[in-house]
Amino acid sequence: MLHHIVLFRFHDHLDAAAIAAVQADFAALVPATGVVADFRHGPDCSPEGLAQGFSHGWLLQFAGVAERDAYLTHPAHQQFVAMVQPLLAAALVFDFVD
Repeated sequence: MLHHIVLFRFHDHLDAAAIAAVQADFAALVPATGVVADFRHGPDCSPEGLAQGFSHGWLLQFAGVAERDAYLTHPAHQQFVAMVQPLLAAALVFDFVD
């Protein structure tokens, strides 16, 4: 199983509606790409205060590297990335296999 972690730090000027739209668009990638085995997301709720401004996170799971690579190159994912990049102050992506 390949775990794909995505964290977003949105620009300060974005309102809750804009962030909710991003969340919906991100979730729409699951059926659009057809390669995501599991999808979870939510806002940061850690009491540790170590999020460094990253407010929302996603965990996508793929059967393996080939499925992850198909997701990354899928036109729906590429469109999402182009749409969301201007809304972000930063993004962090981290993958691992277990």
